[in-house]
Amino acid sequence: HGGELVKRHHVSTRLWHWINAVAIIVLLMSGLMISNAHPMLYWGEYGANFDQPWLRVPRFPGWMTIPSSYNLALARHWHLFFSWVLAFGLLAYLIVSLLNRHVQRDLTLRATELAPSHLWEDIKHHAQLKFPTGAAALKYNTLQKIAYISVIFVLIPTMILTGMMLSPGLASLTGWAIDLFGGRATARSVHFIAAGGIALFIVVHLTL
Repeated sequence: HGGELVKRHHVSTRLWHWINAVAIIVLLMSGLMISNAHPMLYWGEYGANFDQPWLRVPRFPGWMTIPSSYNLALARHWHLFFSWVLAFGLLAYLIVSLLNRHVQRDLTLRATELAPSHLWEDIKHHAQLKFPTGAAALKYNTLQKIAYISVIFVLIPTMILTGMMLSPGLASLTGWAIDLFGGRATARSVHFIAAGGIALFIVVHLTL
């Protein structure tokens, strides 16, 4: 109350943020239903019931999944549709953000920001929930930049690419990537890890 109103983002960034938020939530919830169908992760080309997984994923309750009752086919339909929403949304966001220089202006990391002393100060401020206000809030701090770069340029593209590898309809286009990853089972594990990283980011993002 009585504070300074600061418009931090372009309309394109805010629009993508909320479209992306809906897509990610639906993808995570439908992905949990898909995980329930076979809650084990493997490395390599294949993985089946009698193989030794590197991780046994817990079964998720209905309130966390889409749909809420077991239906693998419907979960895949939800997952596939919103994966395209996510992919094309990311593409549009990157094109617009490069044109309006949002990426270059707001997300570029400078050498001084990566200095250990500067990083430690940022960590302490976050731990104490001390954040800049007013005009200073227009700029991302170092941890924000690292988090957004990791999500936008690493986790989401990795999740999209590995998701394409797992789609039978795209097998002819992604065979080289599957070989690069070392097998379809590895791609599924990396897909799950990337999704977990995004889920962790959302928890931290909303908490802060």
